Amino acid sequence: MLNIWLYALSSVLAVSLVSIIGIVTVALKEYKLKKILIFFVSFSAGGLLGGAFLHMLPEVIESVGYSLSLVLGLIGGLLLFFVIEKYIQWRHCHEPTSSSHPHHLGLMNLVGDAFHNFLDGLIIAAAYLVSPSLGLATTLAIIFHEIPQEIADFGVLLHAGYKKSRAIFLNLISALLAVAGTIIGLLIGSGIESFSALIIPVAAGGFIYIATADLIPELHKETKMSRSLWQLVFIIAGVAVMYFLTLME
Repeated sequence: MLNIWLYALSSVLAVSLVSIIGIVTVALKEYKLKKILIFFVSFSAGGLLGGAFLHMLPEVIESVGYSLSLVLGLIGGLLLFFVIEKYIQWRHCHEPTSSSHPHHLGLMNLVGDAFHNFLDGLIIAAAYLVSPSLGLATTLAIIFHEIPQEIADFGVLLHAGYKKSRAIFLNLISALLAVAGTIIGLLIGSGIESFSALIIPVAAGGFIYIATADLIPELHKETKMSRSLWQLVFIIAGVAVMYFLTLME
């Protein structure tokens, strides 16, 4: 159990540190940032889909079988992330903030992001309670997604009037709620045997929702054939990374 705590906390700290990547927005011009981010978004979509279909769902099916509770958990994850976006007013957007592409107010974004980070922590804890390999795959899928997300979040805070240093600090504080989520998840999971079997299908539903409802629609905004083909390549690359992780198990 000590190893699980060590692995889970190390992973969630790595995820939290991704929040400071927003500083790259200072060095890059907006049009260059958009060009780079669209490929991160593509890779993230593939990673999330690969994580859900190649790791999370097979692990749960192997443990408890294909059941009604698994299906309901999967649907519940889809609906949960729909509710988060609809009612907490926070969206997985991955474009820099600009006059032509405004975002929600900075404070609202921080609140929504903090709640999402807490969920990420719970998911990482549940994954490591199943197996180290699932924990690693889940962590990588979250990191793939957090890179473009945190860059966009940093832009939101700057657009809302925060100074760069304060924007980095607030983003990091928000990200550290994932650590709290992991600790709570490990404490609950150590006492409730079915915790991971309940959380993992919900997490898989969330990953599928983010990939299909948020990321892929953004990719459709690109109409140039050559860049669209590169998007497909990066989606496949994200899935491929998740597939190769299954070979290491």
